[in-house]
Amino acid sequence: MPQGESSPRAWRTVLERIEADLLEGRLGPGDRLPGERELAANLGVGRSSVREALRVLESMGLVRTASGSGPSAGAMIVATPQGGIATLLRLQLAAQGFPFSDVVASRAVLEGSVVESLAAAIRDGQDPDLAESERLLLAMADDDLEPEDFLALDARFHLSLAEASGNVVIAAVMAGLRTAIEAYARQGAAAVADWPALVADLRDEHAAVLDAVRTGDPELARERVRSHITGFYARTHLTGSAPRQKGS
Repeated sequence: MPQGESSPRAWRTVLERIEADLLEGRLGPGDRLPGERELAANLGVGRSSVREALRVLESMGLVRTASGSGPSAGAMIVATPQGGIATLLRLQLAAQGFPFSDVVASRAVLEGSVVESLAAAIRDGQDPDLAESERLLLAMADDDLEPEDFLALDARFHLSLAEASGNVVIAAVMAGLRTAIEAYARQGAAAVADWPALVADLRDEHAAVLDAVRTGDPELARERVRSHITGFYARTHLTGSAPRQKGS
């Protein structure tokens, strides 16, 4: 392929390079990626392919992008993949067509197991790292958050619990479902007349789940997360399949 040429698969070259850098320790959370022009030149792809790769990485929750200029602009690594990027990508693509009800049911099973194991570990004297979950809980308390920002933090909170459990398979599956989860959450939130009331309920439910984990009560933690997940689905009356994502 000539230098700078784009193809339907060229963006995968960018993903593979970034994955290698993450796995080999050349990149980590807090590091910034080179600019679009530099990445395109180094990898021999078009800038449109770089942009597509960054869009996919952002949808996976691995990078955050900011427009403009200055030290905060561009793409920054915010998480490392639990499992390979290729696995996450396959799950992301498949999840775009999953029925909401199946995603919800799967979440209830997976996350019930996650919080049950975390609470059992604490009950048995272990000390799982809940710092990221605590930080996200505080971040969601900001009353100035836009709905999409709150829901992105919400999805990240649930993923952080899966990561804290140490089960890399469940964490990878949860990361792969992230786009579908955020999609139905946005659709549900848009259908609710009283957004502030919904947010207040979600904050209380998140805190209650984390409290049950902290106090080492596996059964209560499992019941609270199941009620939280299925309750949102029931309150927003979502039906059908997950919508296709823009650009997919």
